[in-house]
Amino acid sequence: MSEQKTANFAQVGKSVQKIDGLALACGKDKFVEDYDMQNQLYLKVLRSPHAHARILSIDSSEAEAMEGVAAVLTHADLPRVPHTTAGQGYPEPSPYDSHTLDNKVRYVGDRVAAIAAETPELAREAAQKIKVEYEVLEPVLDPRKATDEGAPVIHDEDDCKVIIPIPYEPERNLASAVEFSFGDLEEEFAKSDIIVEDEYESHYAQHCPVEPHVCISYIDSRGRVVIRTSTQVPFHVRRIVAQRLELPEKKIRVIKPRIGGGFGAKQEVLVEDIVAAMAMKTGRPVKFLMTREEEFVSSRTRHPQIINVTIGADSDGTIRAINLDVLMNTGAYGGHALTVVCNSGSKVLPLYNTAKAVKFNGKVVYTNLPVGGAYRGYGATQTYFAVESALDEIAHRLDIDPVKLREINHIKNGETSPVFAALGEGKEGVEQTIESCGLPQCLEQGKEAFGWDTREERRSLSSGSKRRGFGICTLMQGSSIPEIDMAAASIKMNEDGSFNLLMGATDLGTGSDTVLSQIAAETLNVPTEDIIPYSSDTDLTPFDVGAYASSTTYLSGKAVDKCAGKVKQQILKVGAEMLEVELEDVSLGAKKVVDSSGNEVSYEEIATYSLYESNQHQIAAHDSSISHKSPPPFSAHFAEVEVDTETGKVELIQYVNATDCGTAIHPRLAEGQCEGATVNGLSFALTEEYQFSSRGKMLNASFDSYNIYKMPDMPELKCILVPTYEETGPYGAKSVSEIGINGPLPAIGNAIFDAVGIRIKEGPFKPDKLLAELEKTEAR
Repeated sequence: MSEQKTANFAQVGKSVQKIDGLALACGKDKFVEDYDMQNQLYLKVLRSPHAHARILSIDSSEAEAMEGVAAVLTHADLPRVPHTTAGQGYPEPSPYDSHTLDNKVRYVGDRVAAIAAETPELAREAAQKIKVEYEVLEPVLDPRKATDEGAPVIHDEDDCKVIIPIPYEPERNLASAVEFSFGDLEEEFAKSDIIVEDEYESHYAQHCPVEPHVCISYIDSRGRVVIRTSTQVPFHVRRIVAQRLELPEKKIRVIKPRIGGGFGAKQEVLVEDIVAAMAMKTGRPVKFLMTREEEFVSSRTRHPQIINVTIGADSDGTIRAINLDVLMNTGAYGGHALTVVCNSGSKVLPLYNTAKAVKFNGKVVYTNLPVGGAYRGYGATQTYFAVESALDEIAHRLDIDPVKLREINHIKNGETSPVFAALGEGKEGVEQTIESCGLPQCLEQGKEAFGWDTREERRSLSSGSKRRGFGICTLMQGSSIPEIDMAAASIKMNEDGSFNLLMGATDLGTGSDTVLSQIAAETLNVPTEDIIPYSSDTDLTPFDVGAYASSTTYLSGKAVDKCAGKVKQQILKVGAEMLEVELEDVSLGAKKVVDSSGNEVSYEEIATYSLYESNQHQIAAHDSSISHKSPPPFSAHFAEVEVDTETGKVELIQYVNATDCGTAIHPRLAEGQCEGATVNGLSFALTEEYQFSSRGKMLNASFDSYNIYKMPDMPELKCILVPTYEETGPYGAKSVSEIGINGPLPAIGNAIFDAVGIRIKEGPFKPDKLLAELEKTEAR
C-alpha cells in the first residue's frame, strides 16, 4: 500500500477533552437517582439487628395495612434459589450461598424483608411496623476460631453449594482454600543467611463511592423487566437476576447510566434482584437508594486478612525462599472468596523472581461480620503489606539500601515465574513471560523525584519529639483475567463520517468512554469527537464482562481496536472503488482515503456513497477480544513521614508514585487513576477503620466517624507515568487503575519504622497504635 504524507489525527497519548466532562461538570448527565417514573414506588429493606439468628416468624400485617404501602416481601413470597452475589463470569468460582430473602440472617444488616410505598419516608415507617421473631444464635466473630471444632455453623442450609470443583466445606465455615508451591522450601531456608518471619493483619475498609448503590426497575409494555442500575457488570446482573427470579434472560434488560464510583463494590449484584422482584409483584416502577449506613454495613468491604510471611535471603540480599500463609475473613457470604485469596498470591509472589522456592497457602472462612467482596487491589493490597514490610526488615538487618534490595530481586524483561502458571483466579493460571517491565525506570525516576539519596540530610528537618522517616515498596498487578474475560465492541459509520461506538465496557467515572473512543479514533484517523460512544445496555451493546480486574483499557480497548480495524478496511475498499484504483493503492488520510496520485475522497463522501449510491451497504463491524496473558503494570512508591513520639501522630510529608502502565492512552486520565488509587491507599493506611460492638454491630457507619482522606490531609503527591510498550495491548497499553492502592500501607509502614524503629503490623496507623508500641518499646 502506498503511504501518503497526509495530516492525521493522532489521538493516542494525548489528553483530549473528556467526552462527558462538560456534561458532568454542568450536572447534565443523568445518574440512576436522576430518573423518576410515573406512579413510582420507593423500596426500603428491613435489616437484621442480630449477627446470627434464625427467623421464626414475620408479621407484616400492620405495615401492609398502612395507607400508601403497596407491598411487603419476605422469604415466604419468593422462590428459594441459591446464587452468588459476585458479578463474575459463568461458571462463577464463588459459592452459591445467598438468597434474595432467607429464613436466616448471618450478620447485622442482613436482609429480612422489603417494603414498597409511595414515599421513602412511608417505606421507612412501615419497616418499623414489621414484627419479627428471631431465634438468636451464637455468632462467629473471630476468623481464627471460625473452623474450630464446635464453632457455630453459619451456612447450615442444605442448598448452599459450589458449581465448579473448588474447596468448600460450609459445615466447617470454610468458604474456600488454595495452595501451591515450587522448589524445596526447607532446603532454601536452610541455605539462607537471614530469615525474617512475622505476622501482619490487613483490616476492613469500605469503598465509599460518592453514589451509593441505587436501582430502578419497571415492567415495560412487552412485559419485560427493565433494570436501570449503578453497576460495574450489567451483563452479569442480567444473568444473575434471571437466575434468582427464575426468568429467561430475554425477559430482562439492564441499562447502566452514569455511575458515581464503584471501586469493586458495584461488581456485586446486591440490589437489582429485590427491586425487580418488587416491580414484578406490584406492576409499578420501584426505586431503591441505599443509605450511607447501608453502604457501610450491607454493601461489600475489603476482606480482612491475617498474613504470616517468612522470607529467607543471602547476605547480599538475594531472596532464596518465600512462604506466605493467608487467613482471610469473607464475612457472612463467600462472593469473590477464592479469587481474592488467589490474587493475594498471584499478584505478589511473581515480583521477586530470584526465589528458588515459594509456598502459598490461602484459607477463607465465614464469620458473622460484614461481607467481603471485590475492592480495588483485589487481594494484592493485603499481602503486599506483609511481603514489602518483611523485605524492608531484611534490608534493615543486612544494612542494604531498600531500593537496591528490590533492584536485585525483581522480575525483569524476558523472565517468567512458576507462579503465573500455578495460580490464576479460581483455577490454574497461564504461563507468561514479562515483556514490558518498566520497574527499573520507576525506581530510578521515583528516587530522583523523591530525593531518596538526600534522605539522611532531611532527617534534621524534624526536631523535638518528632522523627522523620522514609519508606519504599515496589508493586505489580495485572491486566484482565487471561483465558476467562472477554469483551466486544461494534462500530458503524454515519453519513457525515462520524462513528457510533457501542461497547459493553462500563465507565465508572474513570473516563473509559473517552479512552476507548481515542483508540477507535486512532485506528480510523479521525478526531475523538467524531466517535459517539454508548456503553452498557444489554439490549443494544455487545457483551463485556464489565469493569473489573483492570481489564477495560487492555481488554475492551483491544476489542475496540480490532473492530475499528475491520471498519477501516471497509472504508479503504469503498474509497478505492470510488477512486477507481486497486485496494493496495490507497491509504487512510485524515478523515479521507487517498490514492498514490494524491486523489482523495472524504469519509462523508464514502459514507454517502455506500449508503445511497453503488453497492449500497452499511459500513459497520463488530469484534471481540479475549486476553491470553495478563501483563502486569509495575510501580515504585516512596513515602516520607514525620512521627510525633509524644502524640503518636503520623504526618505524611511527601509521597511519590512512579508507575509503568505501558502506553498511557490518555495521560491525564491515567495520572488521575494513579492519584486516585494512591489517595485511596493513603486513606486505608492512615484513617479508615471499622469499629464493632461485642456482638458484631458496626459502630461507625457514617462519614462523621469513619474517617476518609480529605483535601486538608493531602501530602505533597507526585505521580509519574513511566512509558513502556506492551505488544499485546492496544497501542501498547496495560492497566493502571488498581496498582496504586497497594503501596501506601507498606511504604508508610516502612517509613514509620525508619523514623522510630517500630514496625506497626496492623493498619490503620493511628496515634493510639503507635503510642502503644512506643510504650512497649520503652518498657522493654
